[in-house]
Amino acid sequence: MNLKLSALIIILFLAIFPMRIYAVSPSSISMNITPENPAPFEEVNISLESYSADLDSVSISWFVNGKNVFSGMGKKSLSLSAPAAGAESSVVARIAFPDGEVELRTTLKPSVFTMLWQTKDSYVPPFYKGKALPTAGNTIKVVAMPEIKRGGAIVNPKTMTYAWKIDYSNDQAGSGYGKNYFIFDNDFLENSNNITVRTSTTDQKYSAEGSVNIRTTKPKIMFYKKDAKMGTIFERAISDGHKIEGSATLEAVPYFISPNNPLHPFLSWTWFINDSPVSLPQISKNSIPLKAEEGVSGTARIRLRIENTEQIFQTAEKEINVEF
Repeated sequence: MNLKLSALIIILFLAIFPMRIYAVSPSSISMNITPENPAPFEEVNISLESYSADLDSVSISWFVNGKNVFSGMGKKSLSLSAPAAGAESSVVARIAFPDGEVELRTTLKPSVFTMLWQTKDSYVPPFYKGKALPTAGNTIKVVAMPEIKRGGAIVNPKTMTYAWKIDYSNDQAGSGYGKNYFIFDNDFLENSNNITVRTSTTDQKYSAEGSVNIRTTKPKIMFYKKDAKMGTIFERAISDGHKIEGSATLEAVPYFISPNNPLHPFLSWTWFINDSPVSLPQISKNSIPLKAEEGVSGTARIRLRIENTEQIFQTAEKEINVEF
């Protein structure tokens, strides 16, 4: 009798004081978006994560612009394409827990992001169609050109804020309002530099991100024929085994050397013919006259070494064999 009474009291106690079930809070669930700032039509992955709620055992429905596109038990991620530039896509994840539904929302606002860069002191010859590349110790300028549309109009880049990183480290001095460009000196010991920038409107409603890797190259020398009437013939470089008939003048072009004036006093030019130094006037140190003796044939080795006397890593060397 006492045992039955005790059991009845325990049952009544549990009935009067049931176990308390706490509702899941939206703040306990994170919505991760990769990439965080997508480009137009880029593939985007959105995933849900929680350390306090079991998302594998509940039904999750995904809605894009109000339309149900994906549902099922434990469907924690969704892949979709970002909309066009200036358009928006609303994404809602609706999670059905036993004690009620939880909704998480995000809006995809893609933007076009262009990053341009140029080195300030790298030599290329006139009419060169390529890009002047940076060498060790060069100063480089990077310009961010975001195209963020708001209300049908493109936001002025100068009215946005910019957070710059160099080699994944924040650069506070280079960041700030209206700072859509970044200037830095590349490292002597690094082969490349990674520059990243995140830009946003002042109300933080729109943002975009861009990144660029800028590789460091080495100066290189190319030889060209210098014609008395036509000038330097840049269309075709002189290769090993070039034939000298009578007399000729070779002009050397030090691509990507710094300073960007080949005749700058900081640049030391040393010519060699068969390992013997050749003295040339300072005003024409970038070219060497050659003349084959009549009735004599053979091969001569032409070598040139250029050094920047102010920067030890700025050197270039080239040699070719010429026949006469």
